[in-house]
Amino acid sequence: MATTHYRSCSLCEATCGVAIDVDGDQVVAVRGDDADPFSRGYICPKATALADLHHDPDRLRHPMMREGTSWRELGWDDAFDLVARRLRAVRAAHGPDAIAVYQGNPTVHNLGLLMHGQVFLRKLGTRNASSATSVDQLPHMLAALSMFGDQLLMAVPDIDRTEHMLVLGANPVVSNGSLMTAPDVKGRLKAIRARGGTITVIDPRRTETAEIADRHLFIRPGTDPAFLLSMLHVLYAEGLVRLGAVAGFTDGLDELGRIAARYAPEATAAATGIAAADVRAVARAFAAAPRAVLYGRIGVCTQELGGLAAWLCYAVNVVTGRLDSPGGLMFTTPAVDLLPLARRVGFDGGHARWTSRVSGLPEFGGELPVVTLPEEIETPGDGQVRALITSAGNPVLSAPGGPRLEQLLPQLDFMVSVDPYLNETTRFAHVILPPTSSLEQSHYDVALAGFSVRNVAKYSPPLFERGPDQRHDWEIFAELAARWYAPGGPLGKLAVRAARRALLALAPEVVLELGLRAGPHGLKKGKDGLSLAKLRAAPHGVDLGALEPRLPGRLNTPDHRVKLVPAIYVADLARLDRRLAEWVAPRAADALLLVGRRHLRSNNSWLHNSARLVKGKPRCTLLIHPRDAATRGIADGDPVRLASRTGAVVAPAELSDQMMPGVVSLPHGWGHGRPGTRTQVANAHPGVSANDLTDTGFVDLLSGTAALTGVEVTVERAAAVRDSAHTGRDDDRAGAAASSPP
Repeated sequence: MATTHYRSCSLCEATCGVAIDVDGDQVVAVRGDDADPFSRGYICPKATALADLHHDPDRLRHPMMREGTSWRELGWDDAFDLVARRLRAVRAAHGPDAIAVYQGNPTVHNLGLLMHGQVFLRKLGTRNASSATSVDQLPHMLAALSMFGDQLLMAVPDIDRTEHMLVLGANPVVSNGSLMTAPDVKGRLKAIRARGGTITVIDPRRTETAEIADRHLFIRPGTDPAFLLSMLHVLYAEGLVRLGAVAGFTDGLDELGRIAARYAPEATAAATGIAAADVRAVARAFAAAPRAVLYGRIGVCTQELGGLAAWLCYAVNVVTGRLDSPGGLMFTTPAVDLLPLARRVGFDGGHARWTSRVSGLPEFGGELPVVTLPEEIETPGDGQVRALITSAGNPVLSAPGGPRLEQLLPQLDFMVSVDPYLNETTRFAHVILPPTSSLEQSHYDVALAGFSVRNVAKYSPPLFERGPDQRHDWEIFAELAARWYAPGGPLGKLAVRAARRALLALAPEVVLELGLRAGPHGLKKGKDGLSLAKLRAAPHGVDLGALEPRLPGRLNTPDHRVKLVPAIYVADLARLDRRLAEWVAPRAADALLLVGRRHLRSNNSWLHNSARLVKGKPRCTLLIHPRDAATRGIADGDPVRLASRTGAVVAPAELSDQMMPGVVSLPHGWGHGRPGTRTQVANAHPGVSANDLTDTGFVDLLSGTAALTGVEVTVERAAAVRDSAHTGRDDDRAGAAASSPP
């Protein structure tokens, strides 16, 4: 007989409540939890993948060691000893910076990885640590650090109370929100219009979000800072600046006005593609709305001037009185306060305290940009990377320069991956340490609750007990830490046992209990305060109320004031001025600009091994405007060769007037079917990797974030294709690297 279990889906930022029916050791159904106070029964198609991932025959269950081109299982103790010994040897011979770390974004969905994983990975002492942050939200984190005093103080749109939402470089209907934890974003957006509000979307593609908006404007990829400065120009010139509640503790208002005065809409229209009259209309409507919010996301961050763009998104909200105001941009009051917890496990705030050895890109929060990884592996000298640890990440597909990384990973002295799959990256590891599935783990969204549009808390116990020969992520890192920090010699084994007991005693639930009691809804509320026991007794979750004003108390700047115009952004305006002149100059006749996109059934590369999520017509297609296709003799469905300065791929064309003329779109996370991987479903639906085209040298120099938006490419009809799916890589050098044994 089936039993029903309630938990939060951990596959994206929406944290939807799910009801999972289990019969014995089998998941028989996954549906929305109608009693969840936050998601209220909504789920997206990805939720079914919780079952697919758990039952996936390709998922690794035991440690694996590579021997040449073959793999064999290894016992856990032998695997831990081997990894610790090999990493120690690299450090002893070449120093701490010879070990690099890469963490993928599933880390933020995993309580154990946020606890024990960070204690180990961030305490190794290497400067060559990186993560998905630098191909995602880093510019927002830099703005939060510079303006509010902490990299995690990223305010979120109060979407449930706003009356005017301006969406820039984001597609929340498909992403389910991002840095905006909000189940059923589509329903919440429709509710804005139902209560008489409006939605405006500015994007190089008429996205799924734009389809339900009141207005959509095309913008040339990468020109967001120019548009935002022109919007600020209008706000200042027409006397529409109103700081509201933050006026008493905000510095830099007049300085920002002097900067904006240089960027009239007429001066930026040719670059952005947005007419001056439209800029003025957008600014006036935003200022006039009683409650409004500007939400900028991935397209804002992953561009050549992403640092400036993210800062200016915050600045527009501040000068119109939207910061810390209901219906505007607000800070959460999560049950577990992430800020002090993050500092304890190694998330320290800082920017440009050192730079990368080769290209001189700045450190942020203790990490270097992931674009530095290939050059740090291939460049000899002190600090050259000779060993790599990857955790929940697949940088061959998710980071720029994938083919280059494929060539370099086999050259490492040692590589270990904590990952459940033999994928495009882990196939090069010497050892793979596979964790349990998410349904075998307890769950609490300690990170994502910090960006929730409503204050909620929910704990989910495991659905299935882990097997005796399985390990959770946090147990893997606890064991590695025990061996790493224990002394050698006769006392070594005793020290390892003592360290193991101490670390394993700090199970995620122990840390969670402490965090709940110390948090704003905990002990200070007396007997009504939250505890883990109360969350266990509320399987659908607990509603803690709407977002509340939190400033100036939440600020962490030295004087607890908002810094509206940090000096780093003023200095970076010179880059914008140079690019403005270049944007209006004639381009090569055949040049197009590449942007990415997401799909509701996809989330990075790791969900492509779910047959239910990849079924149907191919989704890894190149969207191209009919006019651009016609000038190149391309018909709908034709295979086309898409080439950049760094590589080329072949993909089917999909003609669409959703695209801004001169712009094409390829989705993120594909590129499977490479030799040495064991993901049968994904390999049968390979697609192509957009990061075979992106460039490790095309970055936002201020933040170090990879510029994935606005890559210049050429497109032509392919004369021949290599497989029946009419997709593939078209770079001989990269193809040779992929086919060589790991």
